[in-house]
Amino acid sequence: MLKKIIGTSLSFVVAVAMAIDGYLVFWKPHETSQAQTTSQTSQQAQSKSSSSTTASSSVSSQGKFKNGTYTGKATSTQWGDVQVKVTVSGGDLAKITVLQSPNTNQKSIGINQQVLPTYKKEALKAQSTKIQQVSGATETYKGFTGSLQNALNQAEA
Repeated sequence: MLKKIIGTSLSFVVAVAMAIDGYLVFWKPHETSQAQTTSQTSQQAQSKSSSSTTASSSVSSQGKFKNGTYTGKATSTQWGDVQVKVTVSGGDLAKITVLQSPNTNQKSIGINQQVLPTYKKEALKAQSTKIQQVSGATETYKGFTGSLQNALNQAEA
């Protein structure tokens, strides 16, 4: 009888621990990311409103980059080099062109065709290299952000 009580109690404790762990793993990060997104959105809105105020008072303070075209250094990865060229217009990152990406095998080509448009879109949205990495494209991410950061460093106002 005592063995049944202990076994049932232990099973109950394990089930509760699993439920808590599942909650923390699957739900809690989602809530945190939503809160961060809301916080970032409000910060961006404040930043945009303050930059638009400053822009009207001084032409040189528009955006955080100097207008022009900048080519980042090729960044070596395990599968090949990645190099980008950026165009800055109105002080903001306006266009990213990938000049070079790993193309030595079909797998690399396929991955790059899928993820490079995503990386470009996210970088333009973020106006920086602070973008999310796509699972399965770690080397491309490292090369893309490395070359992009080099180009942005050249463009800093």
